[in-house]
Amino acid sequence: MIETNRPAAAPAEDEPDLLRDQFRQLLRYRRLLGAGVGIGLLGGVYLGISTADTYVATADIVLRAPTDDPFNPSLAPDKAINIGSERQVALSSSTADEAAKKLGVPDSGVPALRSGLQVTNPPQTMVLRFTYTASTPGEAAKRANAMTAAYLLKRQESLDVTRDKMVKGYQDQRDPVAKQLDELVKQINSMPSGPGRDAAYSSKTDLQSKVNTLNSNIAKLQALDMAPGRVTSPATPPGDSDGPGLPMSLALGAAVGLALGLLAAWVRLVFDPAPRSEGDVARALRAPVLGSLPRDKSGGGPLLAAGEEDPRLAEEFRSVAFRLAYDSRFADRRRLLVVAPRGSSETAAAVAVNLAASFAETGKDVLLIEADLRTPVLASQLPTDAGGRPRWSQMPGGPGAGGRPGQQGDSDWPDGRQLVVDAGESGAFDLIPGERVRNVARALTSPRATRLISEADSPNSTVVVLAPPVLSYADALALVDRVDGVLVVCDPRAVHRSDLSRIRELISGAGGTVLGAVLHTPLPGEKRGRGKGKGKAAPAEPAGPAPAPAPGGKPAPQPIPYEVAEAEQHIPGDGTDTVALRTVRTGRR
Repeated sequence: MIETNRPAAAPAEDEPDLLRDQFRQLLRYRRLLGAGVGIGLLGGVYLGISTADTYVATADIVLRAPTDDPFNPSLAPDKAINIGSERQVALSSSTADEAAKKLGVPDSGVPALRSGLQVTNPPQTMVLRFTYTASTPGEAAKRANAMTAAYLLKRQESLDVTRDKMVKGYQDQRDPVAKQLDELVKQINSMPSGPGRDAAYSSKTDLQSKVNTLNSNIAKLQALDMAPGRVTSPATPPGDSDGPGLPMSLALGAAVGLALGLLAAWVRLVFDPAPRSEGDVARALRAPVLGSLPRDKSGGGPLLAAGEEDPRLAEEFRSVAFRLAYDSRFADRRRLLVVAPRGSSETAAAVAVNLAASFAETGKDVLLIEADLRTPVLASQLPTDAGGRPRWSQMPGGPGAGGRPGQQGDSDWPDGRQLVVDAGESGAFDLIPGERVRNVARALTSPRATRLISEADSPNSTVVVLAPPVLSYADALALVDRVDGVLVVCDPRAVHRSDLSRIRELISGAGGTVLGAVLHTPLPGEKRGRGKGKGKAAPAEPAGPAPAPAPGGKPAPQPIPYEVAEAEQHIPGDGTDTVALRTVRTGRR
């Protein structure tokens, strides 16, 4: 036998498979991806339309620092010019005002004139690049050239003003010294020879040196080359618009939108409490995923899948049955409990019926027990014939021994009624249909129900039990100690990982084992999401068509008060876990 209950841990070498699996999970959120692409396309349309009538003209200016020897290689103009400050001057309002005068733009249009200009500095250069954006090619080139000319003019004026101020400062220092020198020369001419005249000559020499130094500084300033720079590339009318064009804008928008959609899907995936993959289901249940029902074929049709009508679905059920048959834990006892987490049991019923048919196809004597005593529907939805009385009814204390239904434990289920289900080419299997009873918990834990489940102890026999959702009612927990192998049937998008972990803990605490899981997609018309009433008994579901009358003309059961059994775990002094049932009256059916 093969042990199938293995931890679902991906090995390290399967990292590419994990990445592919995560990418497939992102594709589950098609609405987010579609919304992102849609927003990107709208942005692309706006970009394409808004830039379709814009033209950009460019002009380059090389800045020069004032110098008296432009061919001296030791001069470093980048030390004398702050390129960042010059860029701000080029973008200033004074430059725009000067350009507006040349272009004939009124004062009210100066802000708009400035808004179209962009000035950049290529790295490691003394170049200012004037880029102007306008609605026509000629206007863009005209305004770019006007802005460069205005900047050069303003820079020339600034340099001239600076030089004039420095010259004037030197002249203001020289004039008093020159006047003092002239007066001293007159005094020397009238002084007689002697020590006094010699001292006067010494003072005259000092004053003359100061005057000569100041004259030299003034001469250097006046001899400076004050050219602010030169235009190396005047602006010319561009031949094409500045925008990337509508097709390219749409492509860029779609790419950016897809990236945003993937980011939103990834964030949604991170915070999604539902299992993101089969591996998440397996890790939460600590049991393998035995099968995944084909899309749109997991519900809404007949409970018994016909191989000719849907071979994929039939083969999937056979695959699950064979995997269970080779599991040592199931093969040793041949008992299987099929449950859903919460909500509807329709898909779980379909899985139980088709697994019973698959086991019958392998030559097993299969008994399907509908332990859903709240909404029994199998007898009305399966092709059945009345069969012989089951062997358990002949046991002491059973109805066949003279007892009356309801005498033991005040329960009339199971009452000995047995149906034979025709599974077509798969053969036939026996069905013990469920019936609504006054006390569900007492019926499920009665000795007759225990003897019925023990039919699996017979050679070549298998018992499949269908129970209500395990998180909605405690019926499944009442059966776990006798049917310890549990198969969970769930839609991974409608259940939380915490729910699956809770199911595993409840079943393990009751002494059972989760053999595996069967995944399916939502039923037709069923909304995705968790069932209502978290942690509480779910509301009664419609019972569907009335069950067929039992052999002998037994009438269908009438609506009676029903009770819900909840499990309570007790730990006795010996350390073993037991599960008791507490009955809570919830309403009427």
